[in-house]
Amino acid sequence: MDVSFEVEPANYRHWHVTIDGAVATVTMDVAEDGGIQPGYELKLNSYDLGVDIELADIVQRLRFEHPEVGAVVLTSAKDKVFCAGANIRMLASAEHAWKVNFCKFTNETRNAMEDATEHSGQVYIAAVNGTASGGGYELALACEVILLVDDRSAAVALPELPLLGVLPATGGLTRVVDKRRVRRDLADVFATKAEGVGGKTAVEWRLVDEAVPRVGFAEAVASRAAEIARTSSRRRDAVGIALTPLHKRISGDEIAYDHVTITIDRDLRAAEILIKGPSGETDLAGETDLAGETGRSGHGDVPSTIDAGFWPLAMARELDDAILHLRTNEAEIGTWIFRSRGTREAVLAHDAFMQEHAEDWLVNEVINYLKRVFKRLDYSSRSIFTLIDEGSCFAGTLAELVFAADRSYHLDQKEVEIAVTIANLGLYPMGNGLSRLATRFFYDPDALAAVETNKPLDAREAQARGLVTFAPDDIDWDDEIRVAVEERASFSPDALTGLEANFRFIGPETLETKIFGRLTAWQNWIFMRPNAVGAEGALRRYGTGQRPQFDRRRV
Repeated sequence: MDVSFEVEPANYRHWHVTIDGAVATVTMDVAEDGGIQPGYELKLNSYDLGVDIELADIVQRLRFEHPEVGAVVLTSAKDKVFCAGANIRMLASAEHAWKVNFCKFTNETRNAMEDATEHSGQVYIAAVNGTASGGGYELALACEVILLVDDRSAAVALPELPLLGVLPATGGLTRVVDKRRVRRDLADVFATKAEGVGGKTAVEWRLVDEAVPRVGFAEAVASRAAEIARTSSRRRDAVGIALTPLHKRISGDEIAYDHVTITIDRDLRAAEILIKGPSGETDLAGETDLAGETGRSGHGDVPSTIDAGFWPLAMARELDDAILHLRTNEAEIGTWIFRSRGTREAVLAHDAFMQEHAEDWLVNEVINYLKRVFKRLDYSSRSIFTLIDEGSCFAGTLAELVFAADRSYHLDQKEVEIAVTIANLGLYPMGNGLSRLATRFFYDPDALAAVETNKPLDAREAQARGLVTFAPDDIDWDDEIRVAVEERASFSPDALTGLEANFRFIGPETLETKIFGRLTAWQNWIFMRPNAVGAEGALRRYGTGQRPQFDRRRV
C-alpha cells in the first residue's frame, strides 16, 4: 500500500496541538498501536514515519494557519518520558530503502522546524519533561531552546553507537558540535555513554540550556515561551489561511493534481513531471487593486484574496507531495523529467508580486516553502532532467527546476525561451547557503556576474551563458532525450546516487549539507553492515539479552 503524506489535524493519532494566544504547545502522545506498518509497538513515544508525517503537517500548518503564534513548545504527554527516538523494532525489520527514506524525511522535518525559527519568527522550545533518547534528543536539538526537567532520572542521550551499532540518523552528531557547540571531547563521551547526561552536567556541557526542578518546570517553560513570543516578529493581528486538502487523483501510472501531473514510464524507469503555470496575469488583478485595505495577512498592502489556491503556494504543495510520493512509493523510478506548460509572462507576474510583497508574513511563508520544496528535490536520490521545449514557461521561480537539474535540454526553436529573474539569485538558497546559479558558477564568478535578469533567452544564448546543458534542434530532440534517459536507466542506481550527491553541493559546507551529505552517507553505509543489521548485529539483538557479534575489522 502506498504511503500518503497528506494528513488532517482531526485525524492526528500521535500529537495534540493547543494554542493559547501567541504560544502553541505541541504534545507528543504516540499511540503504541499506531505504527504505519505492522510488526512493532510504538512504546515510550518512539516514532516511525507516520508519527513524523503528522509532525511535518503540524509545523507547516502553524506557519500558514497561525501567524499569531510566536513560540512553539514541544513536549510529551508521557510521564517521565519525552521521546525514546526512532522505533528500534521498526529499524531492525525495515528494508534498507525504507530506513533511508524515513531518516531523510525526519531530517527534512527537523530542518523545517529550524527554518520556522530562523525565517518565520516561530521559535521552537523543547520542554523535555523526561528522558530524551536518540531521535528524541535529536527532536529537542531541532528546537532553539531546550529545557530539561531536573529530577535525578531525566537525561538526554545519543545511545545509538553503544546500544545499536549505528549513528544518530537525524543530525544529532552534527547539531551537538555545530549547533550546541559542545566541545569535541565531551561530545565523544556523551555519544558513547548509553545512559546519557542530565541535570547540571547537561547544562555545563551545553547539551541543554536549562535544567529545572520538576516542581517549577511547567512555570519555567511557560515563562520562557511567553518571553520568546513577546519578542517574536510574528504579527499578532494577522489571520492565517487554511491549507485545504490537495486534489490528487491516481489512475494507473498517472498521478494528477491541479498544477502538477506525473506520468510514469516503467520500461524506462522514468517519471515525467509536468508543471502547469498560472492561468494568466489576470489571476493577480484583484490582488493589486486591494492596496490600502487590511487583508487577512494583517498588512495593508497585501490582498485578502490570497488563500491556498494562490498559484505559487498551490503548485509548491503539489510538487512537494509529488516528490514525496515518488521518493517513497516508486523506488525503481530513477529518473525524474521535468517539463512545464504555460506562459512565461504569467509566471513572471506572480514572481513580481511576491517580490513586491516579500516583507508580508504570508508571502514570506510562500517563498520559504518554495525554498524547502526545491531543497527536498536537491536531496532526493533521483536523476533530474529538465526539458525546455515548445510551450514551456521556465522563468523565475520555475527556472529553479532548470538549475536544480543534473542535466537540462533546451529546444533550439523560435520562441522557446527561458528567463532568469532576481528570484534565481538568492530567494531560494540551497542547503549550502548559495543560490543554484551561484553554485553552478561557483568557480566562475564572471559568468555569474554576467547573468541578466528578466531577459528571455533562446536555446543558443542560454547554452552560451552556461544556463543549460544541451540545445538540440527539433530534428535531434527526440533522439537525444531518448538516448539520455535510456542510458541513465542502464547505470547502477547506487553509483548514480553517489555521483549526483557529490556534484550537487559545491562550495561551502553547512550544518545542513553535513547532515544530508557526510552523516547520511555514513549512516546509510552502517545500516547495510552486518554489525548493525545482520542476524547477530546490534539492531537485531537489542532487547534479546544476547550481545551482538561484531566483525572487529576497521574498514
